Amino acid sequence: MEEILSQNEIDVLLSAITSGEMDAEELKKEEEEKKIRVYDFKRALRFSKDQIRSISRIHENYARMLTTFLSSHLRTYVHIAVTSVDQVPYEEFVRSISSLTVLNLYSMSPLKGNLLIEVNPNVAYALLDRTLGGKGTTVSKTDSLTEIEVILLKQIFEKATYNLKEAWSTLIEVEPVLEEFEENPQFIQMVAPNDTVVVVSMSAAIGETTGMINLCIPHTLLEPIIPKLSAHYWMDNTAAEPDENAYRKLSNNLQTAEVDVRAILGETTISINEFLKLQSNDIIALNQQIENPLLLTVNEEPKFYVQAGKQKRKIAVQVLEEIKKGVNAHE
Repeated sequence: MEEILSQNEIDVLLSAITSGEMDAEELKKEEEEKKIRVYDFKRALRFSKDQIRSISRIHENYARMLTTFLSSHLRTYVHIAVTSVDQVPYEEFVRSISSLTVLNLYSMSPLKGNLLIEVNPNVAYALLDRTLGGKGTTVSKTDSLTEIEVILLKQIFEKATYNLKEAWSTLIEVEPVLEEFEENPQFIQMVAPNDTVVVVSMSAAIGETTGMINLCIPHTLLEPIIPKLSAHYWMDNTAAEPDENAYRKLSNNLQTAEVDVRAILGETTISINEFLKLQSNDIIALNQQIENPLLLTVNEEPKFYVQAGKQKRKIAVQVLEEIKKGVNAHE
């Protein structure tokens, strides 16, 4: 929508052009320059801000589940949180990570393509140290991981695939499988260098060690489910009809739930002094008229008007009327 100027603003503008303070030709030139935007075809933005927010929301859930899993598995303090979600060319992502790192390549059936999780060496070594009974401190290593270290790390990342599956289940049911484990990013070529990927960066703290975990998700992997990343899908999905079986189970469980039911014979107020002087056979007058029905409460909420009586030699009450909200109680 174009900006509408007030009469005051129009007068000031005309006055500035007449006096020579502003040049009309320069204004036209500036307006034309604003219409031109630089676009880098090598860095094509294939996802909208709305879709990026949806991806971020999914992986915030993943970060929470991964935190819980690693905390219980390693029995130490672990905190993982999403710090940023960006879309970049694949070659830019490869250049941004260390030449010696830990790379896990997952297939995401039924989706075509792979998802890459890059774990900073500091975090990987802390995982190893804690798994082997250490305090979770990192070590400075310049050489490759040993075969035993690779096996131990692969076991951790394979167990963690369940968290990835659960996080993505709000979008699509996938079966993540760890296909490759590498240390050099040059050995893994998922997509063409100029292809767009979404990079989800997460900060990880294990004990006193901190580092980054990056998820690289190619556009080709997400392409079939891009419509599901829109806010409209999430809203429609939230407003969907409840599952019939779940509704039936919930209804049955509610029917067997126990509640506290009380029939109130009446109430009154006395002083502490009167209360302390109470003796056997003393009479306390209640505020309840004998001809009026009693109040029946359910979990302290007024629900029915009842009258007292007996049922099979037991004290009982008979329901007379349901109390509707907004209707005054009987006097």
